[in-house]
Amino acid sequence: MNRQGRTQLALGVILILLGAWFLLDRSMPAFHAIFQQYTQWPNFMFLIGAGILIVGLVLGSPGMAVPAAIVAGLGGIFYYNETHNNYGSWSYMWTLIPGFVGVGSILAGLLGDSTAHNIRRGLNLMVVSAVLFLIFSSFLGGWQLLGSYGPAALLILLGLWVLGSGIYRSMRRKDE
Repeated sequence: MNRQGRTQLALGVILILLGAWFLLDRSMPAFHAIFQQYTQWPNFMFLIGAGILIVGLVLGSPGMAVPAAIVAGLGGIFYYNETHNNYGSWSYMWTLIPGFVGVGSILAGLLGDSTAHNIRRGLNLMVVSAVLFLIFSSFLGGWQLLGSYGPAALLILLGLWVLGSGIYRSMRRKDE
């Protein structure tokens, strides 16, 4: 069977399973009660992310790990907001999204999609996202973990890291 045939087969099976899930959820109260806690906001975002990852694995497309990580990561942000009743945290939590892309890139690399490139890119995105999160949460969230000079120091360190990685890349290209 060729790739398109496998894709259609996998998609057909997934749609049938989803339809059966919804049918059981609507017709059997016991089934609904078992899975009710997992299908409520924002927990179902984790399930959607896992579903996207599974679809990508079934279809042989490791790149689907990136949108899966984004959706699951957004589910984590929304879960935090719901459990801590801290909706103002979105003013700095959005800086985690590039980190979610980085996690997805690393997963895609580990699943066989241009491994070295994706892992390197994923780690870079996670570092940038972490630094941005610390900076924005210090300014906007009232988080004083780093003190009053922390954001400035993080910006300087991020700038040095960007310069250093650029110089390293140019030196490495000269040697090749």
